[in-house]
Amino acid sequence: MSTRKSAAFGLAALTAMALSMVTGAPAANAAPICPGAGQPTFVVGSAPGAALEGLTVDAAGRAFTTDLVTGRVHRFDAPGAPPVAITTVPSGGGGALAWTPDGKLLVGYGADARVVLGDSLRHAGIVKVDPDTGFTEPYAAGLSAANGMDVAADGTVYATNDFASFVGRVYPNGFVAPDWAVLPSANGAVLGRDDEFLYVSRTFANPGVSRIPTAAPWAAQSLLDLGGGDFFAAPDGLTLDSADRPVVPLNISGQVVRIDAPGQFCVLGFGNQMTSVLSYGRGDRGFSAGRLFGATFTGLIYEIPGGFDPQARTATP
Repeated sequence: MSTRKSAAFGLAALTAMALSMVTGAPAANAAPICPGAGQPTFVVGSAPGAALEGLTVDAAGRAFTTDLVTGRVHRFDAPGAPPVAITTVPSGGGGALAWTPDGKLLVGYGADARVVLGDSLRHAGIVKVDPDTGFTEPYAAGLSAANGMDVAADGTVYATNDFASFVGRVYPNGFVAPDWAVLPSANGAVLGRDDEFLYVSRTFANPGVSRIPTAAPWAAQSLLDLGGGDFFAAPDGLTLDSADRPVVPLNISGQVVRIDAPGQFCVLGFGNQMTSVLSYGRGDRGFSAGRLFGATFTGLIYEIPGGFDPQARTATP
């Protein structure tokens, strides 16, 4: 394994495989199938040799991913098209992706071995990328990590670290608060309606899903606590459907689940093990609106038909 592979991939993969052997059973095996869901998933994109961490779609229906192995940002112009490397992040592996209000792509970096000590080192940051030309410029530095990321309507950016505890906030004026919230193993990041809550998965510590009030970051609310046979499920980069219900990949089993109410969830589909992140599509072509996609640490993008939601919102520039 290449020494450039980050802890966010290497440790997650090894942990997932080890825990799968320990439990001897898939996570969430007792969860019901969501009504109308459960259709087979299928691969729509591949980046051989990559470990995909971020996934997002632009208004033209093009998918973008980050690679933890090389730090490259890939663009897939349509399902089935080969990946096009448009830039490489400056330090460590590539992390999460999000859109600025003016249509530029934000890319987290620093997802290398130092991410475990990110709260103290604050070595990670964000660059801004033109999705057409790949032109890249600095955006923010001094974060614990950016394994998950989303942008509010006013341009405020939130970034998480699944191997530590700090959730960072980058204000529209550029000020970086790396410890805006403290939530161990927060992973993924998606803002709900009106930017009132930041939703995150908890991957390794007290696994489950939480939402953090953006006006009261000290008052995180748990929506799902995984225990018993699901304790090792390793929930990863989540998204929201049109009803602001969290849609979450479970790393060990490959299941994609939807949280319908606190403590209640159902299965939308059985995807690929090592799914790192989910995203709804956009636009009227390519990776189009309403379709739900997942990306994996094994370099695949796949579609989850059971998650189709024509009204699903995505972060729009």
